Order: sequence, then structure tokens, then C-alpha cells
Amino acid sequence: MANCAAFFDIDGTISREGMISEMFKKMIKYELIDDSKWYSEVEPAFTKWDKRVGDYDTYLQKMVDIYTDTVINTNSFHIAYIAQKVIEQKGERVYTYSRERIKWHKAQGHKVIAISGSPVELVCEMSQKYGMDDFRGTIYQVGDDGTYNGEIIPMWDSVSKRKAVLEMAQKHDIDLSASYAYGDTTGDFSMLKLVGNPFAINPTKELLARILEDEQLKQRIHVIVERKDVTYRLNVDMLDLLW
Repeated sequence: MANCAAFFDIDGTISREGMISEMFKKMIKYELIDDSKWYSEVEPAFTKWDKRVGDYDTYLQKMVDIYTDTVINTNSFHIAYIAQKVIEQKGERVYTYSRERIKWHKAQGHKVIAISGSPVELVCEMSQKYGMDDFRGTIYQVGDDGTYNGEIIPMWDSVSKRKAVLEMAQKHDIDLSASYAYGDTTGDFSMLKLVGNPFAINPTKELLARILEDEQLKQRIHVIVERKDVTYRLNVDMLDLLW
């Protein structure tokens, strides 16, 4: 009998904060990178999104680009240590709905799997914290000298996530038609399409637009919005996007 699984994105889906931004802050604190990288390149993109004059996907991509550049020649030991500290200190800052769904899936005996664009070191720590069965994250490859060499196996885009879900389905004998997926950005779109029970958690406008264009996904999708201490389930057919 095939297994049922729940695939979770992390940043913006489980975590209320971008974990990679916390990595940045810790790397600055430990003087692994100069703080000018944050203030001159990342913060402007964040500020535009924070003021709602820019979109989240642009901010996220800028974060990934700068992180990729800054970790080159950094020893992997330091990044693993920082990832551990980030999850120790920030791993509880999660959405109530997502935390309860993880608990529910585990109680049902479902496989719980993280598929995230965050660095795999962070994804590993987060998956361990929440007792997940498996995980995939972006791999920043390490050279023979133990430092990051600039080569990347990404997991933030829709194509990579689709491939990861299919690999997990084969590895764990998962019935995708009975499974669940949770995501918040366009990078999660293919993951949501693959399963019988997709959930968009606080979705970006770009993801919502893709969902509304896909008639098959519209029939299955659950749109969940959590604000303050209230969680809302939205009717997709009644959505009127104002932007």
C-alpha cells in the first residue's frame, strides 16, 4: 500500500520569517561577511517588499543571489554552525496553522517532508526540529578544501521542486493523488499541482495569479491566510485580487 505524504515549503509557509535572512544576520554578527552586503544590496529589495512597492519573489531572489556570492570560500563548518543557531533561536517563529498541520499529518501516520529553497543546512535543522521524515534544500557545494566553491544545486524554483517531489514519491512509495503540499510562492506551483490536496499558505500575488489561471488546480486548492491570531480559509471562486 502506498504512503500518503505532506510536502512543506519552509520560508513563508512554516516559518514566519525568511530563514536565509537570519543566516545573513548571523554571518554578519560572526564577521563572516561585511555588513555592507546587506545594507547596499539586500535591504533595498527587502524595504520595497516591506513597503509593498516591490514583490516578495524579487526580494527572495536577491537574497539568494547575494547569499550565493557571500558563501564562496567560506568553510562549511561555519555555515552548519550558524544554521543550527538560527533554528535554535528562530525555529519557533512559525505559523500556527502550519505547525498544527504538521502535528496532524504525523498523527495520521503520513510522511512529512520539507522541500525548500533555503540552504540545505537550514532545511536539515528545521526538519529535525519538527520531526520530519525527509527533506530537500538548495545545496551549495563544498570543494575538497572544505569551503563552498560557488556551484549550486537549486531547490527554490518550480522545476527543481517538481523533480524533488517525484524523487521522494519514488523513494518512499508515496501516492501523490492522496498527498498534500503546502507552499506560498510561484516556486511551489509545480509541487501544489502534483498532489491531490494542495494548500497555498499566505500566498504571494504571483502564486495566486498562477492558481487562478489553472482551472484544474483551482478546483483542488485550499487558500489559507493567517493574520495576527486568526486563520482564514478563502474561497478561490470568490477571490477578487486588488493590485
